[in-house]
Order: sequence, then C-alpha cells, then structure tokens
Amino acid sequence: MTDLAIFLMDLGGGGAERVMLNLARGFSEKGLAVDLVLVQTEGVYLTQLPPQIRVVEFKKSRLMASIPDLVRYLRQTQPTVLMSALEDTNFVALWAKKLAGVATQVIVTVHNHLSNEAKYATQLKRQLTPHLVKLFYPWADNVVAVSQGVADDLLDLGLPAHKINVVYNPIVTSELAEKAQEPVAHPWFLNEQPPVILGIGRLTKQKNFSMLIRAFGQVREHYPVRLAILGEGEEQAELKALVNQLNLSEHVAFLGFVDNPYAYLARAAVLVLSSLWEGFGNVIVEAIAVGTPVVSTNCRSGPAEILNHGEYGSLVSVENIKEMADAIVATIQSVPDQAMLKQRSQEFTLEKAVERYEALLETVNEPSFALRRQVQRS
Repeated sequence: MTDLAIFLMDLGGGGAERVMLNLARGFSEKGLAVDLVLVQTEGVYLTQLPPQIRVVEFKKSRLMASIPDLVRYLRQTQPTVLMSALEDTNFVALWAKKLAGVATQVIVTVHNHLSNEAKYATQLKRQLTPHLVKLFYPWADNVVAVSQGVADDLLDLGLPAHKINVVYNPIVTSELAEKAQEPVAHPWFLNEQPPVILGIGRLTKQKNFSMLIRAFGQVREHYPVRLAILGEGEEQAELKALVNQLNLSEHVAFLGFVDNPYAYLARAAVLVLSSLWEGFGNVIVEAIAVGTPVVSTNCRSGPAEILNHGEYGSLVSVENIKEMADAIVATIQSVPDQAMLKQRSQEFTLEKAVERYEALLETVNEPSFALRRQVQRS
C-alpha cells in the first residue's frame, strides 16, 4: 500500500522540485511507502532519486493531459495522502481526487507569494491564479505555505485559516555539508582570487538579476570584485546584453545550471538574492548553511523570515540598486560570524520539516497509516 504519493510535472531544476524530492527521501527513510508520480520522467534531479521510491510515469507532454492518468492511478493505488507542489499541479491534483471519488487526502503546497506573482505576471493564467486558488484550494485537506508571509497572503485571498499550515522548506540535509567541500573548477573560486559575488536562480523576471548586475557595477567602481550567476532561463540573452552595455563582460560569468551549487556558495564572498518577490528563498538557507553571508531584497515572505528581519543578513528595498550595492560592500568589509549563520540554518532541516508534516498526517483517519507511524516510533 502506498502511504504517500507526490505529484509533480517533472524533476526539473527548480526549488520546489528539490524540496519535494527531499521530502520524498525523508518520508521514505521514516519507513513510509512513497510514490513519485510524474507527468514527464525528465529533469536534472532524476539521478538523485533513492531506489526505494517508486516512480510512476504518465509520459504526457502536457499537464492537463495527465488528469485521466492521475484519476486512474488514484482509483487503482488509493494512496493515503497525495501531495503536490506549484499551482497548476495543485489544481490538477484536486480535480483528479474529486473525479476519482477516493478517500485519499490531498495536501497542496504553496511555494510563492501568489498576489505578488499575479501583480507582475504578463500571462493571463498567472493573473487569474489567486482567483482560482480561492475557488479550488478549499477542496484540499491541508494547504501548506512555505512561509508565514505566504500563509498571510492565502488568508488575504480568502482561504479558511483552519486549512492553512506553515512548514518551512527542508533545505539542510546531511549531504549539503559534504557537497560544499567538493572542488570547484572555475578559476575565480580558487584561493587568492578577488571576492566573488554569487547569484543563483532561474533567469526570469521574478529573480530580477538586472538589479544585481547594476548593483554589482556600482560595487565594481570601488572594489575589484567579480559576479558569478548560476542558473538558466528566458532572460539570459537580455542579461548578457546588459552586462555588455555596462562594460562588465570581463567581470561577470554566467555559469548555467550546476549540479552542486553548495561548493560555489561555500567559496563566495556573499550570496545576493535580488528577487521582486519570493515565497521562501531556498538559496538563502543554502548560503547560511555553509557560512556564507547574504544580502537579499526584503520582498515579503521568506527572506525576511529566514534572516529574522535582518539579524542574520542584510535586507534591502526591492529595486533599490544603490541600497543593494552599499549592503554588498558593507557585508564584504565586515563578514558575519559563520557559526551564527550555520546555527540559524538548523531551523530549516529536512528532519524538522518531516516532523511538521508528520503532525499534519496525524489527522489522516487511516488505521494502517496510524499503525505504521506507531511502529516507527517504537
């Protein structure tokens, strides 16, 4: 019997996919039978799947086309809990459960500040998402927000408070510290090189890398620093053009997606998150977990919560380039205590997240599920 099914489009290199993979591993290690249900068996994280997790693949090119497959899976397998992430996938999970007519309980997880996402969106679908959330998310047995800011936004959208729970993302795992020690081939990260400012994320409007590049340009006027950006996305050509326009080509490197960002983080002088909005901010936790200081926009939700409103890193106004440049300089000149940063990161471990989810699963009225949990504790 499947205790937990996790439904995703694929295992692409996004933060939500990594979070769900971590949770799948965490629950599997607790002794639960976990299925990973994928619309497409693709993505950079496929190689990181533990062998004890069963992969169910629908082989569909579009998410909506997978609804009949998910309905069939729910009727045949009847997992105790179905968990999903990201709004489009969440909607499909809720509709499929309704159509299947099974007792499976559905937990949808919300990884972004949906009102801000709609505010900046150019796609009609994203502009309408808050309205669809208000309409369909009450069907869920639980709605998990990845930060209190996301939870507050869901409340403002009209979701009932008793449905919403806050569970911070499981970022710190046993492998993180090990991977941070691995070598980095890029010459900028060798010893006795100028400080490297690091940006990580998809090259999209949300991440606002143009702000980071412009702030870096101001820092570069006074200090011999370099900027490395890890990630891929639709704005790559535009961002490279901006770098050329500012005559920064020799000092900025676009390194694409890397399997092990932790090794780069451990050798960076500062991690900068320039986002217009965030639900959580996984990369901030990854940075402090290896002792690297952080400068982040105060874009509501996760970053301020992770950094405890400036106690563990600098928060600057969204789109304020000079403020960001000044914060980068101040951070490089006065490095925070690494031990303090690493201690803070322990609030965001896989173990703590699994414990929080287990508390939600305690409400599942399934005798075999309850018995399994009792056996695990004994």
